[in-house]
Amino acid sequence: MTITLRNTLAAVTAMGVLTAMAFTVAPSQPAAAQSVKLKKIRTATSISPQERQQGDQYHPQLMAEFGGAYTGPQAAYVTRVGQGIAVQSGLSGARSDFTVTLLNSPVNNAFAIPGGYVYVTRQLLGLMNDEAELAGVLGHEVGHVAARHSKRRQDAATRNTILGVLGTVLGGAIGDSGGLLGGLGGLLENSSMQIAQAATLGFSRGQELEADQLGAQYLVKAGYDPAALASMLASLANQTALDARVAGRDSRSLPAWASTHPDPASRVQRAAAVARQINGTRGGNRNAAAFLAAIDGTLYGDDPEQGVIEGNEFLHPDLKLRFAVPAGFGMQNGATAVTIAGSNGQAQFTLAPYAGDMNAYVDAAFRKLGGQTRIPYGEVRRTTINGLPAAFANARVNTQSGQIDIAVFAYEFARDRAYHFVALAPAGQLRGFDPMFASVRRMTDGEARGVRPRRLDVITVGRGDSMASLAQRMAYTTYQAERFQVLNGLPANAVLTPGQKVKIIVYGAR
Repeated sequence: MTITLRNTLAAVTAMGVLTAMAFTVAPSQPAAAQSVKLKKIRTATSISPQERQQGDQYHPQLMAEFGGAYTGPQAAYVTRVGQGIAVQSGLSGARSDFTVTLLNSPVNNAFAIPGGYVYVTRQLLGLMNDEAELAGVLGHEVGHVAARHSKRRQDAATRNTILGVLGTVLGGAIGDSGGLLGGLGGLLENSSMQIAQAATLGFSRGQELEADQLGAQYLVKAGYDPAALASMLASLANQTALDARVAGRDSRSLPAWASTHPDPASRVQRAAAVARQINGTRGGNRNAAAFLAAIDGTLYGDDPEQGVIEGNEFLHPDLKLRFAVPAGFGMQNGATAVTIAGSNGQAQFTLAPYAGDMNAYVDAAFRKLGGQTRIPYGEVRRTTINGLPAAFANARVNTQSGQIDIAVFAYEFARDRAYHFVALAPAGQLRGFDPMFASVRRMTDGEARGVRPRRLDVITVGRGDSMASLAQRMAYTTYQAERFQVLNGLPANAVLTPGQKVKIIVYGAR
């Protein structure tokens, strides 16, 4: 959560996030049993003036939603690789027609929008292990644009969203009033954290597989190994499964937001089969050494200037605040809010304009949540939480998923600065958030100084090094071995070789 509030997009402009699935897929999983027949996919041959105008209009908004551009030396490298793969699409032969941006976001995400705009987050970059994987991810996203998948969604849309990408999907979650009184699973869908997840619903299974095929074809044309897309999909699936375990969620079940997509095992297998169908056994460039040298030192995970998540706690050293979420709930930090999600509810922690009147502040939060529909809430009650003046109110509303309870819990940090939770749960289950509401407090100066960023460190395996010994150097207190394995795309029984390059996560200086 950044210090400056930004307007959250009500719908996703992204043209297709590379789908992450919550299943474990071994990097070396065989795919020989699956054969595929390549499709003839009709693609655009140019970027129209209208598409260029759309991209120019929404690019600044996307930049704001995803933390802005990452300004490290890695950005130029990503731009060069991205432009090189984008021209393979036939949308334009000029590399300069494509704006490729490395985003300062801790979310595993990549997408493209019409007009030649292509994006990848630094977090997803850190999960990759060679240049071909980077090119494959960006080629997949450009493939969505070239195949005009967004146009098909727009034609079917029942609501007018930005580019129409999610019109039919979010119609049931966002009330006709423009408020957020849809089904419980979508109540907070237009937070910046949920953009990465919701965007995956913009495309059908068939469209995702088409983009996989186009991405593989672009890789071959550029001289890369098309199997890189399959290995990247496997790493992404494994990372998502690990994230679920870390958050205490069931990593075996498919998340609802991914229900329209092929399951991860079959998609990895199919991507590998497509690569063989296109390229046989010829392989191609992976450029692992150049890639690892380029990403060395990249910020990984949360940026302390936007707040960090440590276990079940959120800490913001610049705003001098911290809070903890209950067991079984996960957090993700976004441009305008921290989003908390678990099996028994969802919540957001954010800030809004404050002029010293807590009652008016709570009322404004309910008004924003309801849009044009007034949410009738109970008495605003006052209390003190860890020395902070606080106020809260509850409401019960009927939704498509039944009755839900809503709470707004606000905290005054200064006469002109306040923060609040909006929490939603099935009727009668809001009490599960009580420990979170009671955990908000100021950070001491010492605590704030102790919050350090994590960075990627590319190291050379030495004699006697093993996965276990190197995993102990990871800047985490839990799941060190699993994090090291997934980060490097390694099977559990991998044997490291002296001289081999691997990635670890270490603490750096602010």
